Amino acid sequence: MISKRMKICISMGIILGLVCIIGALIRSGFKADTIYLFSLWYNRLLMGIMIGLASYTNNLPKLLIRGTVLGFLVSFAFYSAIGFHDVISFLAGIVYGVIIEAIAYKY
Repeated sequence: MISKRMKICISMGIILGLVCIIGALIRSGFKADTIYLFSLWYNRLLMGIMIGLASYTNNLPKLLIRGTVLGFLVSFAFYSAIGFHDVISFLAGIVYGVIIEAIAYKY
């Protein structure tokens, strides 16, 4: 059975992935490759899954640090796979890790 935390984290990964796609489209002048956009979205989905799998704790600062670390690790995989070309998406991924943890904590 999927926990409420996991559902929230996956949902946030999906939503933030869509936000990333919109940002990437705007930055590229609506010329970004479909495979690149899908990979970006899928990376955010995986981030949500990874954060959802991490154990819950009531310590918010610890959760936010963990969100930062997991956001960094998951985003770095995408960033390195694309040849270190999209710094904005990489940095956004770190922030998204924190956002996913914060929202999962709140709800």
